Amino acid sequence: MQYLKTYLKKISDRGNPKLAESILKTADDVGDRYIKKFSFADHEIGLLFGNVQSGKTGQMFGIMCKAADLGFPVFVLLTTDNVVLQQQTLDRVKSDLEGFCICGENDARLFTENSLIQPAVIVLKKNVRILKLWSNILNSTGFMKGNPLFIIDDEADAASLNTLVNRDRQSSINRYLDMIKNGASSSLYLQVTGTPQAIFLQTLVSGWHPYFTYYFQPGNAYLGGDFFFPTTRKPECITYLETVKNPMRDVIVRHLAVSSQILVSGGKVSNCLFHPSVRVSAHEKYADDIRKELAWCSDNLEGEFDAALRAQFSNISPSKTERCSYEAAFAKAKELLITKSVKVLTMNGKSDIESTEYSEGCNFVIGGNTLGRGVTFPGLQTIYYTRTSKKPQADTMWQHSRMFGYDRDPGMMMVYIDENLYKLFSDINSTNNSIIAQVERGIDDVKLYYPNGLNPTRKNVLDNDHVDILSGGTNYYPFYPDNDTIEDISKLLEPFSEVENYYQVSLKMIKEILAHIIPSPDFKLDAFQAVLDTILAEQPAGQGILIVRRNRNIAQGTGALLSPNDWALGNSFTNKIVLTMYQVTGTKGWRGKQLWVPNIKLPDNTIYYDVRG
Repeated sequence: MQYLKTYLKKISDRGNPKLAESILKTADDVGDRYIKKFSFADHEIGLLFGNVQSGKTGQMFGIMCKAADLGFPVFVLLTTDNVVLQQQTLDRVKSDLEGFCICGENDARLFTENSLIQPAVIVLKKNVRILKLWSNILNSTGFMKGNPLFIIDDEADAASLNTLVNRDRQSSINRYLDMIKNGASSSLYLQVTGTPQAIFLQTLVSGWHPYFTYYFQPGNAYLGGDFFFPTTRKPECITYLETVKNPMRDVIVRHLAVSSQILVSGGKVSNCLFHPSVRVSAHEKYADDIRKELAWCSDNLEGEFDAALRAQFSNISPSKTERCSYEAAFAKAKELLITKSVKVLTMNGKSDIESTEYSEGCNFVIGGNTLGRGVTFPGLQTIYYTRTSKKPQADTMWQHSRMFGYDRDPGMMMVYIDENLYKLFSDINSTNNSIIAQVERGIDDVKLYYPNGLNPTRKNVLDNDHVDILSGGTNYYPFYPDNDTIEDISKLLEPFSEVENYYQVSLKMIKEILAHIIPSPDFKLDAFQAVLDTILAEQPAGQGILIVRRNRNIAQGTGALLSPNDWALGNSFTNKIVLTMYQVTGTKGWRGKQLWVPNIKLPDNTIYYDVRG
């Protein structure tokens, strides 16, 4: 049976030929580059990286089918530890994949009796009890002693990594995942996520840093980071909360206007999401406030509400449907309010709700952490986001930004957010674009950078002994450097005299100069070169500042290398890499040699992360 061909036909027959084309490209690329080259003797790990809510499940299934066509007989598909999500994934596997023996968590007998006649797909939660159970099942059947295992870890940066790495212990889920993959004669472990920060910051020796990374582009209709957080200016779909006199009323009326347009035009659902904080008490307060505003709307239908709705309706520009008349929109909004058809739903640990409750009609959903991974909201058009944290984490924030997706109408999207929080999201999007650029350029050692105060991920999965931090705005130089040949550096720097205080040069020139430096252990030259590669991946013509000074009679090891004037000059460039090259005379240390000594400063207020080992 041709598993990939069968799956793609099913996708096309459902009316999604473009999606089928995208899945085929991903499956063929990953298959040709990595699966066909798999030795069937080793344990390898890779990363499938896509944007949040950009259709990773279909891409995963395509890769699984390709792997089945290439001889893999057993697949373990891991979901987050959520009963509903595991069941939804299992149902989707059964609906989408033909010719496989599909097993849930309680189907050990089915797996055993199949005896690998059909390739098996086992859908499991990342739960200690479940993973321990299936580790024993896979081991007891004996099937895996002579067969390769293909593991697909959806949301691989959540729960799978070792949270006890800094205590020299192994967390339970991480340990059982190790046992499952190492219990087979060979394995290919595919990590899948839209937020790979924690994965890229794993060490190679940990066994959880990917050997390869594949990024798949989202489809044309996808609204993602660049739509909401472009580098040029704040888009029209963003409203700063500081600029609105009564934000709650503004959000309610806006969403009623959007919902009326959608429902009058034949649409099924329009959702509004409130993400205030993790506290249940805050959720309850917001639910009460929403109900109060809805009551105000009902009490003032023909007066103030009419005027407010007209103002909001004039600001929407539907692109997926023909704009209805205001009269039709007002009539629909009035109907929703009078019949009390508007739902106010709360999602948190105390009051979980089924997805069917927000699958149709006009809804307001309030919640905290449960609004994160794996939860999708159809027809999400309006978002009120105020969640803050003293120590914000980029991957958590990005996973909670449920505004991304395919079924949104760009002309009717609106995100209400405070300005500082919007800036944080913009910074996260910039780094995401940097990660994508590095992956697409084939850079294996992907680097991350964030503004000071924004952490890439939770600290308990990062090995403190192997993750270095380079701080922007700090001057770094080696205490005991050497040059491969001083003549080569002198020739490179010959065009740059001291007549000019500084020069703007290509970052590639700075890379070439640093390539001639033999650093001492205190100077992380490889890390600085990697930062340059990171910036060049996004900006191939990236520019930096070069300062050249000759015949400097400076004592070695006295603390600061630069003169006060040169220190001030370098610090005046806050948004560029600054390389200052001092030619020392060698009369005060430096092993009595004339040397070129580099001093490098990275862009200010930025933290660069580097992983060793």
